[in-house]
Amino acid sequence: MQALRSAPLTGAFTALPAVVPGSEGGYAAACCCKEIASDMTAKPFDDFRTLLATLPPADAAAETRVRTLFAKADKPKASLGRIEDIAAWLAAWSGRAPPAVNRPLVAIFAGNHGAVRHAISPQPVSSTANAVELCAAGGAAINQVCIANDLGLKVFDLALDIPTGDITEEAALDERGCTATMAFGMEAVAGGADLLCLGDLGVGNSTIAAALCAALFGGKGAGWVGPGSGADAAVMARKAEVVDRALAFHGASLGDPLDALRGVGGREFAAICGAILAARMQKIPVLLDGFAATAAAAVLHRVNPAALDHCLLASLSPEPGHAKVTERLGLKPLFDLGVSHGEGVGAGLAAGFVKAAALISSGMAAAVRC
Repeated sequence: MQALRSAPLTGAFTALPAVVPGSEGGYAAACCCKEIASDMTAKPFDDFRTLLATLPPADAAAETRVRTLFAKADKPKASLGRIEDIAAWLAAWSGRAPPAVNRPLVAIFAGNHGAVRHAISPQPVSSTANAVELCAAGGAAINQVCIANDLGLKVFDLALDIPTGDITEEAALDERGCTATMAFGMEAVAGGADLLCLGDLGVGNSTIAAALCAALFGGKGAGWVGPGSGADAAVMARKAEVVDRALAFHGASLGDPLDALRGVGGREFAAICGAILAARMQKIPVLLDGFAATAAAAVLHRVNPAALDHCLLASLSPEPGHAKVTERLGLKPLFDLGVSHGEGVGAGLAAGFVKAAALISSGMAAAVRC
């Protein structure tokens, strides 16, 4: 499967070929390319602010039906613990009771960062493209997770040959580029899905996630950075310095969450924000995975605290900043397996659990009605 590169700076975006579920013809290449017209308002972020102010609510009736069915089932009260809560959450945000997961999708967004020139990662910047190619070839961990759980997979190369701006001395993206990338992220669900699992790839993006979290919630770089892909003490110190320099350079502009996203974020962060929003508008529940995806989600939460109600956190990574932002967002991970691998592995594993919760709910509902 050959990767098709995107070109965010031109306004036209192209997705990588996707791996489609066995229920739709087996795990074969399926091109899901689409060009997005860049038709922005005079203030590009205004469209997204409007969306965030008018988010559709949960289907309370569907949630109640699922909880009622569990209450009527032949079992001790609440004996299935969090499985019951997950089934009810799935019903609330999909509008189906009992819930079902028929078209689950893993979407991974890959980006590169200008700040990598400060030696903030032990990995060369080329590792991002290598990881994308490995996914495209079917040899990555996430490919095997998708096969095991019958999940679709899309991996998006966000102009890896054009890193974002160095956040210590310029904005990562301009406003129009950031909104165009958010719009592209919304296209992740264009082919249809009923559960969206979000992951990321990007050398240095744990430092970018730390900078974004520091901008959104306060604190110094040392309080947010972690080992990432194996940083030693010297690299950790450079990571903290990059965060502090970025915060000082951008200053007051970081007070607005969307400006913080464009200032100290990156393309994968912006695309994940767009994907989360699109899923909400289309009644698709979301599983978040990893520090970068959670930091991106935090941008939306800071604009509207209800923006992540349709999201669950799949897993908690060992990155210390991930635990901090998770607590700030009030998210409780489904798994804590010590997985820091990235590429949506935790979300893919959690999708299997969510699918099981849906089947438990529907199977027990059928028994209750007999």
